[in-house]
Amino acid sequence: MIDHTRLLAWQRAHSVVKTVLDLSDRYWTPRGAAVFDQLKRASLSAQTNICEGYARYVSRQKLSYYRIAYGSAVETLDLLGTVRDGNLAPSGLVEPTIATAGETCALLLGLIKRLQR
Repeated sequence: MIDHTRLLAWQRAHSVVKTVLDLSDRYWTPRGAAVFDQLKRASLSAQTNICEGYARYVSRQKLSYYRIAYGSAVETLDLLGTVRDGNLAPSGLVEPTIATAGETCALLLGLIKRLQR
């Protein structure tokens, strides 16, 4: 059975979620609590909205979910920058996740453009 997990955008988003959860578990502090909490929500939103969009049969509905996923992916990217710039986690761990989050954004834009045609 082919499902949403075959989408490269979902795979990248899922990778980001796994790393975000790990970073949050390992580097959570009261100072970074709000950032890590929002980062977990945003990254999960990107992943789950890709999943929901994939499940829709009507292109207009698919497009709506992918747009929401894109917004959440951009938010995730921004929050990862805050984690890095605020020294809330080691830069060497955050930078690869920033790159993967950027890939997620690019892949989602590709899905959105294809559906808009």
